Amino acid sequence: MNKIGNHTAVSEVSTLLVLRHSSNSIGIVQGIEHNGNLIDVPPNRNNIDSVMRIDSAEDSFMDFYSDFYHQLKDPSNYSFFKVREFEAHDTAIDLQEYIDCLSEVERQDLKAVQVSIEAIESIRNKKTIENEPSVLKKGFSNVSVTNNNSSQYRYQIEDVPWDTMYELALDREKLEEIGALDALLKGYKTPMLIPILVNDGEAVSQIDARLQLRIDDDGELFVKVYQVCKKVDFRKKFNGHKFTKEDRVNLLNSGNMGRVVDLIDTVTGKIIPSLISLDRLTNELISLRMEFVRIPDVICGVKLDLEQKQMLRDGKALFIENMVSKKGKLFSATVQFNADWQWVQFMFENKLRSSGFNEVHHSEREVSSHFRGVKLRKWQMDKLKAGETAYIKGLESRKGKTYQGYICFDKSIGRIVFSFKNPKKG
Repeated sequence: MNKIGNHTAVSEVSTLLVLRHSSNSIGIVQGIEHNGNLIDVPPNRNNIDSVMRIDSAEDSFMDFYSDFYHQLKDPSNYSFFKVREFEAHDTAIDLQEYIDCLSEVERQDLKAVQVSIEAIESIRNKKTIENEPSVLKKGFSNVSVTNNNSSQYRYQIEDVPWDTMYELALDREKLEEIGALDALLKGYKTPMLIPILVNDGEAVSQIDARLQLRIDDDGELFVKVYQVCKKVDFRKKFNGHKFTKEDRVNLLNSGNMGRVVDLIDTVTGKIIPSLISLDRLTNELISLRMEFVRIPDVICGVKLDLEQKQMLRDGKALFIENMVSKKGKLFSATVQFNADWQWVQFMFENKLRSSGFNEVHHSEREVSSHFRGVKLRKWQMDKLKAGETAYIKGLESRKGKTYQGYICFDKSIGRIVFSFKNPKKG
């Protein structure tokens, strides 16, 4: 792939909703002022183009959110929720209606779906560079594998090709301000699209792109620019592979194709078994040879058996129960190997449920007989157990007002989920 592509467009990404505790109001995050104050806008469709755009991928999102959170002047004044960008407006309105009806006890349920800085930093602290090359290319001596301050960095700040960065209209201060420098030094792609200047020899133009520090064939560090493509044309073969309808659906929904396929090396013509994933921000297809697929023996305290490891190696999604967080709490999640990250990722729900996961390979969970103090009738229980939506009335808000809506049982998180609108008609 060329260092700079030829297409520009916008890809499906995530953004943040914020709950301001002082006003009990929901907004869509725009950014942070230099003094650390949060900038957000009310859920108005006229504001959608100006909201923050973030890579949904777990590692990228965690790197971004940690930097974002610690730039805030008073982060304890807010609660944040990760949602898909194109759903931000409707989800913000629904969430505001939902919060307005909650009692003080019920408000505690929001902690299960908000983005937790403690959980994110716990996971980040556990991550190591074991999946990264321990030795760089022969003859390369300008870049250190670790940095003097922390072994989590692959490159040192002084080794960054700043001349190239300046040509792209970037400097250290700007990269730190937008929360991109940390990911670059670790060898990752930037977790967000960055506006840069590109000179094609005839004119200088601004484009959106992701950046990454890479090593070229001469052992020199350079800035890899991943420009946004319009969309993936699944009608075209990818290194000899013809995409099926299922392949396309999997890549667009989870970002991973979910199976091993034979690709043809464009240089040697050899057949190479590989996994394929999709960069959701740039719409670039990423393949990884099976020889480079590394599956961990243990994930969050759960030792994987041979069958589970083979499922992940084959690119399939695997639901793992009873994993242990740093605080000692049990949780369950779906994981899948991502060819772009070259590591196992947690598959977060596309909607608001940042603590929920897809329903894959899991056992039946029991449906509760009560919901928010209301005893469910048999016909409601039967619908929930059958995976259907049930209407419920007689719920009471913290202000003593009654309200009604729809409930369904989400097996992936093992609990009943409420909505004011019928999700089956959504």
